[in-house]
Order: sequence, then structure tokens, then C-alpha cells
Amino acid sequence: MKTLKTLLISGREALPLVEGGKGIAVSNGESSGAWASAGGVGTFSGVNADSYDANGDIIPVVYKGRTRRERHEELIAYAIQGGITQARIAHQMAGGAGPIHMNILWEMGGSERILKGVLEGAKGLIQGVTCGAGMPYKMAEICASFGVYYYPIVSSARAFRALWKRAYYKFSDWLGGVVYEDPWLAGGHNGLSNSEDPNQPQSPYPRVAELRALLREVGLPETPIVMAGGVWNLREWEHWLDNPEIGPIAFQFGTRPLLTQESPISNEWKQRLLTLEEGDIYLNKFSPTGFYSSAVKNDFLNDLRGRSDRQVAYSHEAVGEHDTSFPVGARGREVFLTSHDAEKARGWVAAGYDMPLRTPDSTLVFVTLPDARQIRTDQIECMGCLSHCHFSNWAQNDEGTTGRTPDPRSFCIQKTLQAISHGSEVKDQLMFAGHNAYRFKTDPFYANGFIPTVRQLVERLQTGD
Repeated sequence: MKTLKTLLISGREALPLVEGGKGIAVSNGESSGAWASAGGVGTFSGVNADSYDANGDIIPVVYKGRTRRERHEELIAYAIQGGITQARIAHQMAGGAGPIHMNILWEMGGSERILKGVLEGAKGLIQGVTCGAGMPYKMAEICASFGVYYYPIVSSARAFRALWKRAYYKFSDWLGGVVYEDPWLAGGHNGLSNSEDPNQPQSPYPRVAELRALLREVGLPETPIVMAGGVWNLREWEHWLDNPEIGPIAFQFGTRPLLTQESPISNEWKQRLLTLEEGDIYLNKFSPTGFYSSAVKNDFLNDLRGRSDRQVAYSHEAVGEHDTSFPVGARGREVFLTSHDAEKARGWVAAGYDMPLRTPDSTLVFVTLPDARQIRTDQIECMGCLSHCHFSNWAQNDEGTTGRTPDPRSFCIQKTLQAISHGSEVKDQLMFAGHNAYRFKTDPFYANGFIPTVRQLVERLQTGD
């Protein structure tokens, strides 16, 4: 295994080992500070991060606003407070070693205000910002105004070209690097385009080589690229090191830092990681963001899968094969199904899935009455955690709505991610993971249930394993 060379990242020398910035409270100040202290690049999540009271207990996120917009304002205030809190913890734990980055999602609710609020309240504590889930054009200007490096997360050279032409060329001095996140292998939300087949993964090497060619074209030949998604160990990526076609390269680890002593996830979650089998990670499109995402198959995903499977198209009038009347709702309003679909629907009703719910695609999904009530409650209690939400139809605009029917095939992502990160049973919540997570079970480093410290993991990674 080649000796790892340090890179200049966000103005500091660091190992090319980057902690992936996972969502709500899953990478925090403690984990990222430990990663930076070990010589790598620590990344805490700026997505609704936790704050603590005087006793060190997590401050519960409780929304008191009566409207979505009022709750949205509360969410932004919580997020800014939490981001500043985690930045301070990370800075203290790092002890001045290694850069500290904050990760945000551009499509999260209030992303611009949260980014500005955290950078203002944590001046000098954050050296870089990584950002994906959308096209963060304004991130460059915001970060540059605070003297902080920015790292867009993209899944293709084409996406970076669009960002460069529209905004980034004006702030090239503060472009710390470009994160290439493989859309087939990464955990959490994935950047698959409409032209890419989720079932036909492409090799990352030519895609990253194309990104490097573009960086050279725009005069940034030495700007680091961070390879993210599917990286388990460096031995399998050794041919990328000191490779003139790839150029300066760092590697992001999102899944392996979950299983460390400093990782804030529950012990139940950590133990589940040790038992995963190949194929247990499911690339799905249930997310209210509209993006594909990768998560562990469990009761939560099985329920969403079942909802979509119990689905039929309907028409308001008898048209063509849609000639069979079917009553919907408490008032029994008439819609029309095909005779075949009507037979299936009556079978679902007989099995207890007797609440047909309309979707924005002129289909009905059949759920139980308790599930229908819970879906409706979650939609009503929306706090605007996204810029736009398919599940609740919230949108961060003057109208406060997407103008479309709420989609019962999706879910409240804020609710489930808060729940799993604060102790709820992992089988009942969304459990994001990269597609290599099954390797915890077979990697000898984790034999007999061993859970390393962050420093032990970083040392292990430097050996190539």
C-alpha cells in the first residue's frame, strides 16, 4: 500500500481522509472533532444539529407554532443554534489539528439562512462547507464572504460545469475541492439524473477523470477531488493515488465512521450494522425530496413498499378501460378503475387496507385506517424542513405550497431521522447506509463485535485496510 500523502485542504495540511457529513445528529461535533484530531478532515452535519442544556442533555426539538410557516421559523432557529453548538464542540475536540467542515443540504428548508447563521455564530471555527442535494449556486458567495472554503457535492462533471458557469468562477479562490459522490454507491440521498439507470451502475473512474479534465480546463488542475460513495478501504483504490489522470485526490468515508466509539448513533444501530448482509441496502425513491436514496431494508421501508404496491390508477369519469365504479372516502365519491384493478382494490379492502388515499399522479394507494390517520397527522404537523416536500406539499415560497396533492407514498423525513438518531428502534425508522455497509460483518477489523475509536479507524485506513 502506498504511503498516504497529506493535502492542503481548507488551508490546512491533512490526510486525504474525509469524514462524511451524515444527516441529523449522525455526524456531530464529537465525531468530527475526533476525526480532525486524528489528522483527517472532520465533518459535522449542519442539518438540524443538536443543542444541549446546562446539564449537557439534548434540547428536545418541540414545535409550538400553529402554522407551517411559524414552525419553519422555529426549525431554522433550532438549526442555527445546533450548528453553532456542534462547531464549538468539534473545534475544542480537534485541538487545532485538521480542518473542520460543516455539511448541509441545499434543498433543506432555510439552507441559506442556516448557513449564514452558523458561519456568523461560529466564526473561525469552521474551515469548510460541503453541500449537496440540489444545485447550490449561492454557496460560493456565502462561504467566500466569511472566508470559508466551499466544497460542492456533485455526481457528474456536467453538474459541476453548470455550477461553475453560473456562479463559481467568480469565487474560485475559495473553492476548496469538489466532492464526487457516486450516485449508485453512496448512502443517504443520491444524485442520479433522469438519464441514468438506477439498476445499471457506472464505474466512478471515468466520471472522476472527466471531472478532473474539466477542472484543468477552467484553470484548477490542483484543486482536490474527494471521492465519496463506495469507499471501504484504500487498498481497493490504490491505483487512484499519484495518478496523473485523477490528480490530487482525497477519499470520503461515510459508512465506516458510524461504527466508532465517538459516533453518536445508538448502540442498537451499531449492532445492526454488524449483522447486515449483502443486498440489505435498498436504493429507493420514497424520499419526499424526490431524490433516490439508499437505506437499510427494514419494517419502515417495507411499509412504504407495500403502500406503493397497493396502488391503482383512477379516472374521475368512465373512460376506456376505466369503466368500473369505485367509492372513495367517507362520502363514497365515485372514481373509475379498470375491472382488474377494481378486483385488486376490493381484495385490499377485505384484507384491512380499507382507506384509499389519492396521490398527485392520479392513483390511489390503500392503507389501514390507523396508517391513514398517522399519514394525515404527519402532513398537518409539517415544519418545512425541506425547500419543497412531496409528502406534505410544503414549499419555501410565498404560497407555502407546491400546489400539488400531498403524496401518501412518501413520509415525513424530519420525523423519522430525528427518531432514529435519538434512540428509536432502527427497524421502525429510516436507516440510511452506504451499499458497502454489509462489509462490517466480514471485515476482520470488526471481529468479535469490535468497535474502534475514531483514531483507531483512521490509523487502520492508512494501512490500506
